[in-house]
Amino acid sequence: MSLYRNSAWFLKGLTEFTKGSFDAASKRFVEKDLEVSAAGRSFMITGANSGIGKATAMAIAKKGGTIHMVCRNKDKAEEARAEIVKESGNKEIYVHILDLSETKKVWEFAEAFKKKYKTLNVLINNAGCMMTKREVNAEGLEKSFASNSLAVYILIKSLIPLLEKSPDPRVITVTSGGMLVQKLRTGNLQSQRGRYDGTMVYAQNKRQQVVLTEQFAKAHTNIHFSVMHPGWVDTPMIANAMPDFHRSMKERLRTPEQGADTVVWLALSEAATTKPTGRFFQDRKMVSPHLPLAWTHSSQLEDQKFLSVMEEIAKSFQPH
Repeated sequence: MSLYRNSAWFLKGLTEFTKGSFDAASKRFVEKDLEVSAAGRSFMITGANSGIGKATAMAIAKKGGTIHMVCRNKDKAEEARAEIVKESGNKEIYVHILDLSETKKVWEFAEAFKKKYKTLNVLINNAGCMMTKREVNAEGLEKSFASNSLAVYILIKSLIPLLEKSPDPRVITVTSGGMLVQKLRTGNLQSQRGRYDGTMVYAQNKRQQVVLTEQFAKAHTNIHFSVMHPGWVDTPMIANAMPDFHRSMKERLRTPEQGADTVVWLALSEAATTKPTGRFFQDRKMVSPHLPLAWTHSSQLEDQKFLSVMEEIAKSFQPH
């Protein structure tokens, strides 16, 4: 069943994920939470040249933060960088070209970054990829899994030592409400079995991100981990990958700035770090990563098995 035909998810979305629900939620936001300076702090943002990633980069740049934009397309990245520098007046904006679906290159990038830079205060895993048909990368891994799950695992794993020696370290992962209809499945990570449904594969990857966040948070207690749902946002990815949904919901979709609000709050505010680590957030509020009475809970054993599988796959492509 296609994602947006799931009635429980769709009804929840209509009440909680739209532009109108953001306007309602923002009435309880504490303005002074974001009256902070990010000067002297560095932020890595994947997929920072458009949509939520670009809006996040712009907001943090305006606060004086050093931004490392990790993007696939050089021209689009340079164009976005020029716009951010011009609007924010902040020149500490750096572009790194990386295709997150290329597993070995993700490792190489993270290891090189660690050698070149002395600090990284915040890692924001924002980039997302939704495929319309099953494709594999050079390493033979399904591209959606490689980009959305494995790349996130590798970036976190590799950059943890750098984050741990930086003040007030945080890791934020942008997930999707689609994961609410998915239970963690470790048996078909490469989507080799059954019919390939890009939206459901994406939703499964997003559930995997939630589990990764929970597991990393337990293992690295001096880093504040969080995962957030931006709501239904008008981004190029949604327009391209879910055209019918985009067309029918266009008037109700949030702006990239509204989608980025909780990311920025989690990255900058002191209030965010008073919340427990490893939790799921929506509109600056800690919420359950499951629908009421949901069947989507996985056991501790399943979560640990998933982590072991991820470690094994990631290690096999790690440069020596």
